[in-house]
Amino acid sequence: MRFDIISVLPGLLESPFAHSILQRAQKKGIAEIHVHNLRDYATNKHKSVDDYPYGGGSGMVMMIEPFALCIEKLKAEREYDEVIFMTPDGETLNQNIANQLSVKGNIIILCGHYKGIDQRVRDLYVTREMSIGDYVLSGGELPAAVLVDSVVRLIPGVLSDETSALSDSFQGDLLDAPVYTRPADWNGHKVPDILLSGNTPEIEKWRFEQALERTKTRRPDLLNE
Repeated sequence: MRFDIISVLPGLLESPFAHSILQRAQKKGIAEIHVHNLRDYATNKHKSVDDYPYGGGSGMVMMIEPFALCIEKLKAEREYDEVIFMTPDGETLNQNIANQLSVKGNIIILCGHYKGIDQRVRDLYVTREMSIGDYVLSGGELPAAVLVDSVVRLIPGVLSDETSALSDSFQGDLLDAPVYTRPADWNGHKVPDILLSGNTPEIEKWRFEQALERTKTRRPDLLNE
């Protein structure tokens, strides 16, 4: 699976993609992550990629031409399943969307800045618009990193235990059950006896009941859906 991320601040993405699961996925050749500096596609000597908005108003708007040049270059090299724009007014990323994207082949992700990007970029190139929550960040780089992480960890071969992702919170529309490890008794705080019993069917039943109760308490909206 390949991600091509277009950013005006590519340095913000160096650390998230150089550690842990994302680093492992790249070393295994399971995922490719390429970050492209939008300023490399600027058409003026100052390498600027933004300008004042037509009609007046505050803030600066990212211009269409640098995005168009970069996207067209990438599309000339391979086909893409999605061109995703990270924006607060997009659909909210959830586990089901991550599952859907994990079976795609090539994805372009656009990172906005300033007041936003020229609407024509969205109209002509973007196939999906994605948000990570109802709040505004300085740019799309951190949301892009979140999106890539949520997708890559689902690709077979990335996690050491491939069944681990299947029991994560939100898989099956339930939050995860409580988890414990050694020691079994820490200062009088004990692990539930059922988890030490070795009775797998009863343990799975307990985990489901706990997950259901936690979801009812913390995210009842998931059950309503």
